[in-house]
Amino acid sequence: MRALHVITGLGVGGAEQQLRLLLRHLPAQCDVVTLTNPGPVATGLAADGVRVTHLGMRGNRDLGALPRLTRLIRAGRYDVVHTHLYRACLYGRIAARLAGVRAVVATEHSIGDTRLEGRPLTAGVRALYLAGERLGVATVAVSPAVAGRLRQWGVPASRIHVVPNGIEASRFAFDEVRRKEARAYYALPEDAYVVGGVGRLAPVKRFDLLVRALARLPGDVRLLLAGGGPEEEALRRLARGLGVADRLVLAGERPYLPGPGDDVPGVMALLSAMDVLVSPSAEEAFGLAVVEALAAGLPVLYASCPAVEDLPPDAAPGARRITGGAGAYARELLRLRAAGPGGRTAPDAVRRYDIACSARQLMDVYTAALSGSTLEVSSS
Repeated sequence: MRALHVITGLGVGGAEQQLRLLLRHLPAQCDVVTLTNPGPVATGLAADGVRVTHLGMRGNRDLGALPRLTRLIRAGRYDVVHTHLYRACLYGRIAARLAGVRAVVATEHSIGDTRLEGRPLTAGVRALYLAGERLGVATVAVSPAVAGRLRQWGVPASRIHVVPNGIEASRFAFDEVRRKEARAYYALPEDAYVVGGVGRLAPVKRFDLLVRALARLPGDVRLLLAGGGPEEEALRRLARGLGVADRLVLAGERPYLPGPGDDVPGVMALLSAMDVLVSPSAEEAFGLAVVEALAAGLPVLYASCPAVEDLPPDAAPGARRITGGAGAYARELLRLRAAGPGGRTAPDAVRRYDIACSARQLMDVYTAALSGSTLEVSSS
């Protein structure tokens, strides 16, 4: 089976890194087209032996990208076209149908109650999304919560299939050596209590709450944020205004593992360096950073995480939902710190999100799309 994955960009992000991991386990011959930004994940895919093509799209209204993508799909003789993220889903579905490919699958990675990939869910955005969705044959939701939102929008239940994000849990296991190296690199004291966050530095992620919480915590507490984005300078200004700039570390965008010649710690090492992970985002489609932190044996505080909320209550005893603002997070962090470090072992929840299982489920979706049959709709 030949499959083409079309994605908006290949910078360091959850959907982008999930695609790279997925392709390592899919039993299909896969190529990738990125409409824009062939960033670090493109480099990683190429290192994995995946052919990556940069379409060179100049913006949302670069209609010249459509015939280029159509020609590429037609020349590749692909059996399946799989699109990821809003812009790629729109252009990719249209191009696939123009190229004569009917087995068009899309994954919805980031849809919330009020936002889609950070953009407000206006009537126009929703109408355009639904118009494009009808050009495909299946839409993959990364959690039952996302599947429910799609049904509320009017996407037929028979077209929605839940295939959760996955991880290679063993690669996130706590590592004392990585912990010491990462702390040394960022000048984090060995005895500091390190609060961490992983994700794009954008308003929707609400990392400002963690900076405000930091100002309420003892002086030996540090805040380590892994990610880049438009809020970086605003977070620095806030930290300076609150007098905690010397206790905030912004690590920037980091891949899971550093590439050849890169001595800057990757996300896996940063998770080992942390004592707790906090995810204050109020709207998550899955909560991949939370699952990765649980795999690293970390206690987790979160505002929204379907990956945990969709499981039995005892599946992730180290994860706790927090409602409220900076004060609520500060109080819970003080409680966790007083309780002392745990055993850094992964809970049962992590085993439910194995990437090999997700790849098998996705292949079932591909097979059904090619045959024109209907899969039984999954809710978990």
